[in-house]
Parts: sequence; C-alpha cells; structure tokens
Amino acid sequence: MSKGLFITGTGTDVGKTYVTALIVKKLRCYGLNAGYYKAALSGAEEKNGVLIPGDAEHVLRTAGLDMDPNECVSYVYRNAYSPHLAAILEGGAVEKEKVMEDYGRLMDTFEYLTVEGSGGIVCPIAYDKNLYLEDIIKMLKLPSLIVADAGLGTINSVVLTVEYMRAHGLPVCGMIFNNFHSGSIMEEDNIKMVEELTGIKVLAKVEKGASELDIDPKMLAELYAEI
Repeated sequence: MSKGLFITGTGTDVGKTYVTALIVKKLRCYGLNAGYYKAALSGAEEKNGVLIPGDAEHVLRTAGLDMDPNECVSYVYRNAYSPHLAAILEGGAVEKEKVMEDYGRLMDTFEYLTVEGSGGIVCPIAYDKNLYLEDIIKMLKLPSLIVADAGLGTINSVVLTVEYMRAHGLPVCGMIFNNFHSGSIMEEDNIKMVEELTGIKVLAKVEKGASELDIDPKMLAELYAEI
C-alpha cells in the first residue's frame, strides 16, 4: 500500500518547494520509490505555448525523476496569485474529482508520495466552491509537515499555523526550518520557542543553498501515512 505526506508552510516563499525537493531526493537516495504531487500551482512560465509548473520541474530535477512536470500538477495557472483568483482570471477552477483522480494515479505509481500545498494553510483553492487548502488535506487524509523560515517572526507564524491546523482537525507530524544560519542565537532560540509553544519537533534545519536534507531517511519515511 502506498503512503503519503502533505507539505504546507507558514506562508508564501518560505521554501516549501525547495524543502519538498530535498525530501523526495532523500527518500529516493534511500532506495524508496518516491514521487511528487501538487493540486494547484500558480505563477507558471510559458514555454513553446505550454505552461510549465516550475515547482514540479524543480522537484523532479532535484530528485532525479525523469517525467513530465505537468503529470505531477492537476491545475497550472500563469498568474502568481492565489489559485482561486488565478482561476477566475484564466478559467479552469479546481475540481475535487480531478485532484482525487490525479492523486490516485500517482499513488499507483509511487510507494511514497509527497504532496505540496499552495501558499500557507489558509489558502483559497476554489472560492466559489468553498474549497480551501485544508479541504484538500482532508480529502487526501494525510498528516502534514510544516515548512517555516528560520528567521525573525517565525515564532508567531508557526504557532498561528499549528493552532489553526489543530482547530481544524489537521494532524501535524513535524516541522522543518528553512534558511537556517548555523550559529545564529536568534534562530536557535526560535526553534526552542516553537517546540515549547506547540509541542511539535523541528525535525531538520536547512541552510541556504543546501543540496541535502540532514535527517535520518528511515525516520523521514515513517512520517508518511498509509492510504
């Protein structure tokens, strides 16, 4: 049976895609059949008349997966807006049925599927359908790992994200701090504080430009839930 894990973040541009790529790479280097999926991606570039989902392209390249990035994303939008607004402008609103169909197809292909969210946890996916990111997570029945920036302000954003997820019945299995600076007193204290305030462990610290994720691959694989 396949297993999955959802990657969300404390906001936009905290490095979800960067960390997700390192996660998939770590699993594949450990010898596991690991893949990637994203329901909706905004801010794609057009190449030869085709929108290319850059996030998926980066993850596949980093993890050494030879496949079309469009196979890993259900909805791709040109405008770098929230998916609900991009869909209003471009057409093609997210449909639950397609998300489940594409997710199921990839679950049949990969033993470990890492699913990346869009933006932060409170992200409208299809506003007219009352579909939010949390609804996607619940549909897929996955635990989440939170990616946060290690710098100033992260205590507030992490605690708010965790409390929102708990209030909405979304299990969190750990956190990863991105853009970490070794030796930074403030960033080490940020880790200490968020762990004390949330009761959730920071499982890895990723320095800027890191090409590997410093985490035990067996422990990482154990975060994934059976589907």
